[in-house]
Parts: sequence; structure tokens; C-alpha cells
Amino acid sequence: MSQDHNCPCAAQCALQGALESIGGKWKLPILCSLSANGASRYNELLRNVQGISNTMLSQTLKELERDGLILRREYLEVPVRVEYEVSEQAKKLQPILVELIRWKLGGGD
Repeated sequence: MSQDHNCPCAAQCALQGALESIGGKWKLPILCSLSANGASRYNELLRNVQGISNTMLSQTLKELERDGLILRREYLEVPVRVEYEVSEQAKKLQPILVELIRWKLGGGD
């Protein structure tokens, strides 16, 4: 197959990048939990996201923060308190995700 049949933006496909930012088993459940419950501490997320391990939660939080979808706030208290919340960028995703749900349920008319 020739190069002409590939994605027209194959070298830097924005759609692929967007899907990588929210793809994976745990990113959307974490974003949904933070959207529904507001700023949450690590152990709250661990309880709210059923089935996730400590390792996966930690790794996924780092990826979401790196991609600008969550904010990590550290409060210099004793003991140190850390909270996570959705960023403004992630809030812009919410209507898109609602439309995906409607599309999947067949009600996107």
C-alpha cells in the first residue's frame, strides 16, 4: 500500500495524540471520578476507581498530569496532603465524552 492511503496527518496526527491522552483502561475512570467527586486525595481515588492497583493509579495519575488533564496540588502540611483535580483542558473534554456516550447508545440524532 502506498503512503497516499495513510492518515493525511500521519507524522503528527492530533487525533492519535488525543486518543493516547485519554486511552487505556484507567484514564477515563479516574477522570470520571474526579469530575463527579471534585478534588480527591490518592486513597479516595483508590477507593472510587474499582479494581485499580496502587501501581496503576500512581502511573496513570502521572500520565494524566503530564498530558495536562489533571492538576496535582501538594499542601505543605504535616503530613503532606496531595489532591488531584481535573484541569480546564479536561473539562473541555466532558461534552465530547457525553456525545460519545450518546453515539454508543444510538441516541446521537
